[in-house]
Amino acid sequence: MQSTPFSSNLRHACSTRKSVSEICRQLGINRQQFNRYVNGEAAPSPNNLARIAAFFGVRPAEFSLDPVSFEQRLMNAGGGSFGADLLSPCFPGNLQSLRRHLGYYQTYHVSLSWPGMVVCSCARLDEHEGAVRVKSIERIQDRPHEIRQFSKYVGLASFLRDRIFIVERSTGHEPMIAQTILTPFETHQRIYLKGMTLGVSWRKQNLPYASRVIWRYLGADTDRRLLLSRCGVLQPNSRQLPPTVREFLDRDENPAISIPFSGT
Repeated sequence: MQSTPFSSNLRHACSTRKSVSEICRQLGINRQQFNRYVNGEAAPSPNNLARIAAFFGVRPAEFSLDPVSFEQRLMNAGGGSFGADLLSPCFPGNLQSLRRHLGYYQTYHVSLSWPGMVVCSCARLDEHEGAVRVKSIERIQDRPHEIRQFSKYVGLASFLRDRIFIVERSTGHEPMIAQTILTPFETHQRIYLKGMTLGVSWRKQNLPYASRVIWRYLGADTDRRLLLSRCGVLQPNSRQLPPTVREFLDRDENPAISIPFSGT
């Protein structure tokens, strides 16, 4: 075993967690390869180093610190400007499993802003420096009400406990946060991700709401103009909705719920 600052610091970081096996599962890194990092037999790629550092809540360069300084930095990982991001160990979670879902999607959910209507949007999951980024676009033209809306959302995706977790924020001067939880592709189909989304309605005094959501996978690449052209507000019986989408959103239970705030 060849001890290096990185391997020594990595061993200490691993000692703060339940098990190396659990760390490998959450990182999506092969256990045998990870052991080579711990033993100083190999150095991780920049991609894997970024993922390992994010998992422990430190910067990649800090693994090169002397052991005393690194232990102090790791201890303070819950505070300070960088360590304040307490969610960083959760992203991307199991990257190997999440990679199966990279690509473009047409997304559908029942909207509170347009009661009884289905909002069709588009999204992309892509990998960058060990993280899986999310970019979503809503483009709505409501001609009867003379409304044109174009919204962008950016965020991160995680794969934990056989679920895909997505946290996004809208771009602009006053961003909002939206959260989505999806079930991975089923064994017999590789097209649809089904789940719930939580956000606020910009036409209903920012009331919070939860709605069923379904994502339709279009592949690693697609015609982006066509993808955007399909976005908009649709009737629940629209022929533009695939049968699987209609069936999932048109169940007996309320497809979208909201809890209004009462004045005090």
